[in-house]
Amino acid sequence: MESTQKNEQTTPNTAHGYIKAKDKEKIQNRLRRIEGQVRGIQRMVDEEAYCVAVLTQIGSVVSALEKVGTILLKDHVEHCVRESIEKGEGADETIEELIDAVERFLRV
Repeated sequence: MESTQKNEQTTPNTAHGYIKAKDKEKIQNRLRRIEGQVRGIQRMVDEEAYCVAVLTQIGSVVSALEKVGTILLKDHVEHCVRESIEKGEGADETIEELIDAVERFLRV
């Protein structure tokens, strides 16, 4: 766990995979859509909407967040992990960090 915390402290000059303009824009658009969905759920609760309808919307938000997480995880593997392994710099720590991230993402 120590190495995970150390690796998460990146330098300002380190670019992440999702920084590519189209990937970042895609993620931002998805997050904005999710934000709107959450506001919609808040309105539903304010208006005392039917419980099942609220739960259905919550399920949609959870799925949408999982999709964003999947995109970020894929970008992390394709960019950050690959780069670390290719350079031979901290490959073991990067792999450990990846395993920890996947476990957190999957709530294992």
